Amino acid sequence: MTSTTPVSVAADATARPSPKSPAAAAPPPAARRSARRRELGACGVLMTPFFVLLVTVFLIPVATAVYLSFFSDDQPGLGFGPERTVFAGLRNYTAVLADPTFLAGLGVVALYCLVYIPLMVTGALVLALLLDSGVVRLKGTVQLALFLPHAVPGIIAALIWLYLYTPGISPVIDLLGRADITIDFLGVHTVLPSIVNIALWSNLGYNMVVFYAALQAVPREVLEASVVDGAGPVRTALQIKAPLVRSSIVMVAMFTLIFALQLFTEPMLLSQSTPMINSRFSPSMYIYDAAFTRNNYGLAAAASVVLLLCTIALSYGVTRWTNRADAAEEAAR
Repeated sequence: MTSTTPVSVAADATARPSPKSPAAAAPPPAARRSARRRELGACGVLMTPFFVLLVTVFLIPVATAVYLSFFSDDQPGLGFGPERTVFAGLRNYTAVLADPTFLAGLGVVALYCLVYIPLMVTGALVLALLLDSGVVRLKGTVQLALFLPHAVPGIIAALIWLYLYTPGISPVIDLLGRADITIDFLGVHTVLPSIVNIALWSNLGYNMVVFYAALQAVPREVLEASVVDGAGPVRTALQIKAPLVRSSIVMVAMFTLIFALQLFTEPMLLSQSTPMINSRFSPSMYIYDAAFTRNNYGLAAAASVVLLLCTIALSYGVTRWTNRADAAEEAAR
């Protein structure tokens, strides 16, 4: 029988670590403030380039455009004196919103968005789902082939397609003519689909890569469970994979909308070969014409601000609609 002496008990108590009190475990206030300052300093260093670019590339140009939109160049008397800049108030905005060519340009861009955005989002998502399903072999080669058009600058891409759209020099039109098929790619009813085709060719592969990267993050056990439940490839793609990459779909649709509202490069180059595209075909072309052809910088600035407000309003609408759809889905669950 082992006896325990008071000395051994005291030794065990000394060797055994005593639990620390909450006051001793927590760092002192000075240390917490120092750690907090270090975190804020690190965040400031990391965010400084973003804020510098935001102020330089976005806020300063927007503020300049807003300022210029309230001024106009007028000539005193009978127009023989030197021009002077005068405060015009909302006159430039009234002129822009009352100009039928600007309103027609907004209508063209709206129709362009209605055709282009669904085709872009749907086409890129379908291609990404096909690559992710394993049906397509040589995935790396296919991804590279689809992404390469995006590496071509927009002006070069528009020039390539202008060559393919122009009668007399286009091998596509010549080949169709041998089959007794006559198509005017730059006609009154085909010029907008031709512009959509250029944009799709340039950007489809890039958005496909975005969707494919999002699909790679889908948990494999979820897909295996759907297969066990008897879901086929099509049902798995539409009811499992697509809903799980919904945030990526919304992001691609948002950025596609923003870039579509700035339609400029393709119609500007195609206007050299067809009378169907005038100098004010889109709002961006209207702004360019007002600033560099008519030298009316106040009118161009006002049109820029109107286009910016339309972009912000549509982006906000898409965001609110997405948030409401997510909330409704969560409530249904």
